[in-house]
Amino acid sequence: LFQNDSVVAGGGAIEMELSRYLRDYSRTIPGKQQLLIGAYAKALEIIPRQLCDNAGFDATNILNKLRAKHAQVGPTFELGSGE
Repeated sequence: LFQNDSVVAGGGAIEMELSRYLRDYSRTIPGKQQLLIGAYAKALEIIPRQLCDNAGFDATNILNKLRAKHAQVGPTFELGSGE
């Protein structure tokens, strides 16, 4: 981290990426399994939501931005690339 500050793990990034993957996967499965996987994906977002709440941010707004960023550029994001 000290040598390359463009990668910072944490802040719910892993949970958001897993949630995105599971939501995408759940759309390919019929029946009740789709609902179960979707519910698990939603549950993973509790961690970044709680981090936002603890920091005093609008969790809904931040999570929407995180979902959009993960859908746009995937699991990695470099600091200084616009946001």
